[in-house]
Amino acid sequence: MRYMLALAATLFTASAAIAMGPWKAVDCHLDQPCELDGRSYHVMAPDGWDGESPLPVLVHYHGWGRNGVHAQRSDRIGASTRRRGVLLVTPNSVGRAWDYWQADSDEVDFTNRVLEDVAQNYPIDLEKIYVSGYSLGSVMAWRYACESGDHVAALLAIAGALHEDSRCDQAPAEVRHVHGLTDTVMSYSKGPAGDDPTYAVGLWRARLGCGAGQDGGDWHAREFLTFHRNAWDCDAGKVVLDLHPGGHFVPHGWIGRQLDELLGRTPSYP
Repeated sequence: MRYMLALAATLFTASAAIAMGPWKAVDCHLDQPCELDGRSYHVMAPDGWDGESPLPVLVHYHGWGRNGVHAQRSDRIGASTRRRGVLLVTPNSVGRAWDYWQADSDEVDFTNRVLEDVAQNYPIDLEKIYVSGYSLGSVMAWRYACESGDHVAALLAIAGALHEDSRCDQAPAEVRHVHGLTDTVMSYSKGPAGDDPTYAVGLWRARLGCGAGQDGGDWHAREFLTFHRNAWDCDAGKVVLDLHPGGHFVPHGWIGRQLDELLGRTPSYP
């Protein structure tokens, strides 16, 4: 919380200043990490960017045992941001794992400092800050959204979630969650009785004041994996839940589809 006002001020000031002139290359980019307060993160600009236009941002938390470079090189994450004009920012954890279970996590403050630092070098579109994660990184993305989500346009969570009784003082404008029903690594919760396929996003439905859900039907980006969608229009935003019959992985085309919908683009693959 103590970084929220500083973050907003930095983003507004830096973005306005940088947008007035060409972007100046920084030493850290792609595989070369940006050092910050004894830690680091990676950043990757989209293909064909003119160096001036404000950029939507996807902050993505890596899974256990990985680092920020993995998401950059992924056809399912990095390729999706590059093709859609989105700046990909991937923090590195300490010891390749995230500290997220307890409230007031230092990881939240670190992420805010990362965003402040990024805004010194890139013009950020403040209305289009998205936060994502895979597996344990998805749980970290939930934690960030709970504690610093008021300036987040959407949470894009992949195969990982906080406990349903977690406290969320803040919330993003939209929550989009995907999970495999046969996931044996981060099992998908269907509630105490095991009969509620929408239970896992109940925390956000309550937090955002959602009404009755709508069956969005089936969709797929690749024919070998079909998603079933449920969606809720809420007093303070929107919740989208995509379930598939597979296990623990980043699904083909899911990040790209969410970004297309959020950015008002015609959905495409890849």
